[in-house]
Amino acid sequence: MTDNSLKRAQWIALGLPAALLGGAYVSQYGFELFPCEMCWWQRYPHFAAIALAGLSFVAAPKRLLLGLAALAVLASGLIGGFHAGVEYGWWEGITACALPVTSGSGSALDAILDAPIVRCDVAPWDVFGISLAGWNFLVSGAGALAIFALLKRTAKA
Repeated sequence: MTDNSLKRAQWIALGLPAALLGGAYVSQYGFELFPCEMCWWQRYPHFAAIALAGLSFVAAPKRLLLGLAALAVLASGLIGGFHAGVEYGWWEGITACALPVTSGSGSALDAILDAPIVRCDVAPWDVFGISLAGWNFLVSGAGALAIFALLKRTAKA
């Protein structure tokens, strides 16, 4: 049971953030739902979780690496919960929520004028009344709890 629980924890810790990031990039590049600043904040812990979970397949201590990956997934979910609250108007955000300007082949002024402004307090899309940030909160929170539960099983054996 222990080895099976550890493997399941590894695959959840690797697959869940990869799937959520994949969905974020598909929505960004496939459906032009450009991320706001807080959307980016949610992505960074998922990158860390993928690296930690991937490392757990080849290095020890596996349980520690998976615990850190679960904490990263949970951090992304909590940021998503905060972001969803901003979108629903439950509280104020803490940023100007403008997309950073990247320099391209044109002038800097053209890049600034052509950059889409993405507000953090407006959900560009939702499913069943839940924004993408809200879904990240729900899915990441549940995933982190599942990883922790599986790790607890491995500790008992």
